[in-house]
Amino acid sequence: MMGLHVRAALAALSLALIAFAAALAPAGADSRAMRLPVHMVKLAADTATGQKFFSIEVADEASEQERGLMFREEMPDDRGMLFDLGRTRQASFWMENTPMPLDLLFIGEDGRVRAILPGQPYSRAPISPGVPVRFVLELKEGTSAKNGIAPGDRLRHPVIDAVAGSN
Repeated sequence: MMGLHVRAALAALSLALIAFAAALAPAGADSRAMRLPVHMVKLAADTATGQKFFSIEVADEASEQERGLMFREEMPDDRGMLFDLGRTRQASFWMENTPMPLDLLFIGEDGRVRAILPGQPYSRAPISPGVPVRFVLELKEGTSAKNGIAPGDRLRHPVIDAVAGSN
């Protein structure tokens, strides 16, 4: 018959081995995803059918913009990530390490959508509108169409309005 101390030692060893194996297991993609705080003010899209609102994370640091939605496996339908590029310029994005298909909305410094392009999961192909932009908004694939967002629509948010004004 095994003593109480031996059983306790074996139980502790078993737990330690399980914890060690879990630490060695590859992390799931979503556990590596960057999650920025949701901005307290929602982004508003002025569309032909009225305003649509989105909770957004704002990526305004270079390190945040490099990671973006990489490794993010899911996101609520009313959520997005806004990239403030810091200046108006030609912009090119890609989808390496991004498992979710996305809509990429390229936005001028006036807050108007210049182009909406699809982002295919894990693709290294450049996604660029071919015109200078100041901001990019990433939403789940199909969200733009579902909400009637089209090129020319005005997006409103304090980050955008600080550049575009309130026009």
